[in-house]
Amino acid sequence: MEAIVKTEFNLPGQISLYKGKVRDVYNISDKYLVMVVTDRISAFDVVLPKGIPYKGQVLNQIASKFLDATSDIVPNWKIATPDPMVTIGRKAESLPVEMVIRGYLTGHAWREYKSGKRSICGVPMAEGMKENQKFAKPIITPTTKAHEGHDEDISREEIIASKLVSAEIYNQLEEYTYKLFERGTKIAASMGLILVDTKYEFGIQDGKIYLIDEIHTPDSSRYFYGDTYESNFNKGIEQKQLSKEFVRQWLIENHFQGLEGQTVPFMPDTFVDEISERYIELFEQITGEPFVRADSINVMNRIETNIRHFLEKL
Repeated sequence: MEAIVKTEFNLPGQISLYKGKVRDVYNISDKYLVMVVTDRISAFDVVLPKGIPYKGQVLNQIASKFLDATSDIVPNWKIATPDPMVTIGRKAESLPVEMVIRGYLTGHAWREYKSGKRSICGVPMAEGMKENQKFAKPIITPTTKAHEGHDEDISREEIIASKLVSAEIYNQLEEYTYKLFERGTKIAASMGLILVDTKYEFGIQDGKIYLIDEIHTPDSSRYFYGDTYESNFNKGIEQKQLSKEFVRQWLIENHFQGLEGQTVPFMPDTFVDEISERYIELFEQITGEPFVRADSINVMNRIETNIRHFLEKL
């Protein structure tokens, strides 16, 4: 399948089109959002030059499943998924912070720890910890939400002092974040996986908080395999994981971390195919369902037709 890296639809009631790192989001009548999850892939807040076949479908269908599985904890923006790569939902005002929660010392947190830091986002980390070690309890390490460039670590106190959100709203976001992570952890464990860390985004509509965007996908989350975690940790070897981290590691090995003056390395087709298979593997592991590749003939026409048919019903 040819990767879908951009869309340029002109939909009924369309007011605007916002292109994120991965998603193309159409504002319909300032009431609904049509989110097309493309096959673009980003790392270190940079969109990489090649798309990943089926990645958009994987992300969209995992997010849809977990939005349904957590709607009793917090209301979410989803109304329907009329196409394998599309979710349509209610428009909410996005809150300017991302709620990152970590159960294990890995990824960005480990890189900070290894550099000598013993706190992240104002949250202390114990001395003597090892890479991939489980925290005594999950920690919340928020970031700012940048439209361009890098998201930045920020503390709870800084968020409230700068009035990004009120103390009341932030406390509610923390409560939702812990509960969502607990639910995601239980679902992952039932599939033989460990939900290592993840991030959640929230919005407000009519004074009510909604969970928006994606949830528990390999773009927003990291998973370890449960059956090999203990052994690998005790031996000090890398964890087998399903996430974007292996893409980040490949980029680091090829001298790219999104820093000024660095150039994205060439991605061979074999590596692109490997990424695609990893995403499909995660879908099947976390959902317990076989991945059904969507029709790859006239994909753009299929997506637009399915969107238009659903909008007619709204």
